[in-house]
Amino acid sequence: MQTVRVGLGPRSYDIALTAGDPAGLGPFARRCLPRAGLALVVGDANTTAHARAAADALAAVGFRTDTAVVPSGEGSKSPAEAGRLYDALYDLHADRGTPVVAVGGGVVGDLAGFVAATYNRGLPLVMVPTTLLAMVDSSVGGKTGVNHPKGKNLIGAFHQPAGVWIDTAALDTLPDREYRSGLAEVMKYGVILDAAFFGRLEEQAAALRDRRPEVLVPVVARCCRLKADVVEQDEREETGLRAVLNYGHTFAHAFEAVGGYGAWLHGEAVAAGMVCASRLAERFGMIDADLTRRQAELLARFGLPTAPRPEWPADALLAVMRRDKKAVAGRLRFVLPTRLGEVRLVDDVPESLVREVLTGP
Repeated sequence: MQTVRVGLGPRSYDIALTAGDPAGLGPFARRCLPRAGLALVVGDANTTAHARAAADALAAVGFRTDTAVVPSGEGSKSPAEAGRLYDALYDLHADRGTPVVAVGGGVVGDLAGFVAATYNRGLPLVMVPTTLLAMVDSSVGGKTGVNHPKGKNLIGAFHQPAGVWIDTAALDTLPDREYRSGLAEVMKYGVILDAAFFGRLEEQAAALRDRRPEVLVPVVARCCRLKADVVEQDEREETGLRAVLNYGHTFAHAFEAVGGYGAWLHGEAVAAGMVCASRLAERFGMIDADLTRRQAELLARFGLPTAPRPEWPADALLAVMRRDKKAVAGRLRFVLPTRLGEVRLVDDVPESLVREVLTGP
């Protein structure tokens, strides 16, 4: 087992990485929460087997558990589903030491994390991600939330987990499209923080696509370490540093909203969003076309899209971007690359340039 430590003072926690040890969650959770007696395990319709295994592992070390299953898909990130989980906690007689154990992908983690952040003004949270995207991104860093009809993640809270348990064997049952979606977030770390890591991904693209564990485990661990480094310096996005993790996401959130949540998986939207952001950086003269080409080629090798769908109107996409959390008074801001391994936040980006990127080659 490998461990990545997220150092946040009294909110510090460990990310444990293993391959094929479902029972190990129990001792890990007990170390994180030595006095807890109850636990609510939250899964979705696609992760019921993983949730059942998690409940068994927790029971083996003395937790009394209940399990709540939400529908799969982005639609579950809703106030209504949060309400159902509040009811489950109430029925369990949860106290302020009762952990919520989120077993699933980003939807389950965001929803269960938000419930943990808000029930009784805060419960412990243990993340057990079962998708590649959740392993390298959403399970680490404390962002939780649900969607609102007006936009994605408009209702949320920062709430750091007590621990994150990553067993890459869970990826064996992940559908290929879901797995490939996670590879977009993996590549993101190379572009924004680690040029050498990007080069390693280019070399190991085929092995990663094939889910070879000897390649996959160290890649996931490196992503977690890179994200932890950023979170440690800017836990609540107050200095601007953590914004680098949103590379490609301003475009991506617009693609998801205009396409209707579910038309594209999040990682698919991020893939096309990163290429759009890179092309925008080219128009500012910040990078040359070679960096965009390398990103697009690697994403294509991962089987991911590199441009938005032509049927999505630019006007509608821009309208969503004006409401992006990074926007200021409706003025667009984007995370753009300056070189491989480095990005920065650019203010007051003209909409005309964004429109060119959305409609041009």
